[in-house]
This record gives sequence, structure tokens and C-alpha cells, in this order.
Amino acid sequence: MRIIIVGQGPFGDKVLDALHSRGEDIVGVFCPKDRRGDAMAAAAEASGLALFRPDRMKDREVREAYLDLNPELVVLAFVTDILTEDLLDIPSIGTICYHPSLLPKHRGASGINWAIIQGDTRTGLTILWVDKGIDTGPILLQKEIDITAEDTAGSLYFNSLFPLGIEAIVEAVDLIKSGKAPKISQDDSLATYEPPCDDRVAAVDWSKPASDVYNLVRGCDPQPGAYLMFKGDKVRLYKARLLAPKKAQTPGEILDINEGEIIVALNGGALGIGKVKDAAGAKIDANEFAAKVNLHAGMIFGT
Repeated sequence: MRIIIVGQGPFGDKVLDALHSRGEDIVGVFCPKDRRGDAMAAAAEASGLALFRPDRMKDREVREAYLDLNPELVVLAFVTDILTEDLLDIPSIGTICYHPSLLPKHRGASGINWAIIQGDTRTGLTILWVDKGIDTGPILLQKEIDITAEDTAGSLYFNSLFPLGIEAIVEAVDLIKSGKAPKISQDDSLATYEPPCDDRVAAVDWSKPASDVYNLVRGCDPQPGAYLMFKGDKVRLYKARLLAPKKAQTPGEILDINEGEIIVALNGGALGIGKVKDAAGAKIDANEFAAKVNLHAGMIFGT
């Protein structure tokens, strides 16, 4: 089965390695020109695979390359670019894609973040057949995992959804080769779609319930980093713990600064903050940041 792999970053690199090491017939590798594609490009070149690094997947030369390669299957392994509908028509079997949520829930670019921000206790991944919609195609397979109360977007991805995703793509390719790959229509009545998790949604509001604030901080850890404004600068919060309320305090008030963290009052609890990144751009221990900007108990920590 003639396969094209489109991807980027460590995930794309590992998918390429997994399929190539199994002896799959990889006829082409597509990845970005910038550093996101460097690892995949190096692996493709080392293996003697046909490599393409277009500016954009919708460029005319991509379609021409697809036609020349004559793929049966295209595998999308972490793709943030737009594939035009005419590209989807070229592979004779179709195009499959990894998505880090249990579709139809959490369609969109930030499924991992939103599962945590919205307080889900379970999530997973979907391998789907790509159609012209955004994460709307038929489901080939899904894998479920728990979200613990301590998980961040980073831990959930790197510890679970990343390695499980590699295994799922390999399993999906095997199902396709055997002729047993299902195409299960999504129930659009259950669909949710959220915007990208960026600074438009990452601002901390101390007045919200304690669990909401905690879920936002861990759902934005490590990217984009939930933030507040302090002395005119964006200050991003990481390595959070949800603590029981000590006594009635104003939400946002600093209760304590100890050797490991800043503790801030919440509406119905308290938040321990272990790491902070300020305008200087370096992530530092929270107590080090407190000393740097003269934070102390009783102050309101930002807006």
C-alpha cells in the first residue's frame, strides 16, 4: 500500500519512524520548511525517502507531487496546515488523521487543552477519515484514557496521547490493509467545537470558582500559559495545585509565599503556583519571582 505521510514535530517524526521500520511502502514525506519539519526531513533523507517541504500544503506543486506519487493512503500526523479538498480526492483509499480527543467532542485545534479546562475526567484520541469539514469525518478507531486531577495539557499529551497515538496510527494502517477499517459516522448532535487555546481565552479571572481557575491553569500548561496582568506585564502561571480553603479571603489575594510556591486565595479554595514566566520570558520558581517583584502576603496578585 503506497503511503504518503504529512506531519511535523516529534509526533510526525515518530509516526514516520514507526511506519518505516515496519516496512510500509512510504512513497513521500511532506513537512514544513521551518524547524517544525526538521526532524522528519532528516529522517526521510536518512532513509532515502522522497521528501517535500512546501511553503503551504495548498500550493500547486503539492498537488502535482501527490499525482506523481500516486498514493493509496495519506496519513496526517500532526498537521496544522490546510489541505485542499482536491488533495483528499487523490489517494485511492483515503486520508486518515490523528486527533487528540474523543470526537465528536472537542473538535478544533486545542482538544487536549479544552478537555482539561472544561473539567473532563476522560478523554482520548481519534483516528478519523478526513473529509472537507473540521474534524467531522467518519471515525476509524478511538482510544480512551483518564484525566487525573493533576494532569496538565503537557502531561496528558506526552505521557499518554502521544505514545498511544503512534500505536493507534499503526493499528489503523493494519486495519486498512486488512480491509477491516470501519467508517463510523460522527453524531453531530453531540459535537462541540472550541477555538484555539491562546491568549484570547487564557486570562485568569480570580472571581470564578476555584475548580474553574485551577482547570484553566493546568489546561494551559505548558502552552499558552494561563496569565494575569501584574505591573503592566503578562505573568504566566504553571505547576499549579488546588488546595482546600484556609479561611475566607479575597480571591486573588496572596495567602503565603513559601520555599516552593505562591499560594493565592480562590473562590472556594486556594491555588498553589509552582512556576511563573514573566515578560523576561524565562520560567522560574514562583518564590524566586515573588522576591524579584516584591510580592508578599496580603497583596492582590494581578488582574
